[in-house]
Amino acid sequence: MNPTVSVIEPSGILNAVNGNELRREITNLISTGMEIVLIDLQDVTFIDSSGLGALVAAMQSVKQANCKLFICSVNDQVRMVFELTKMDRILQIFATRDEFNSQVLAIQ
Repeated sequence: MNPTVSVIEPSGILNAVNGNELRREITNLISTGMEIVLIDLQDVTFIDSSGLGALVAAMQSVKQANCKLFICSVNDQVRMVFELTKMDRILQIFATRDEFNSQVLAIQ
């Protein structure tokens, strides 16, 4: 049986305001029984420390609910922030949504 997956597509700058919205959306998804959350950052142009904090909080919420969180489609600036903060070692990041589908959903 395929797991239930929800894709969140934030856009623009991922900062305190958008980060709080992202966390609320993930909390709502978890409460509906979502098993996998994919955050597609294709349309995110910049992430600041508040946005990074929101991703960490989201990751913790998902983990506590025994769900899985994945990230895909990060641009160079976001990738650099992830690398500088070593978040690239904690988050499961895929180059594209297709890569996520083939590597995660195909083995479920």
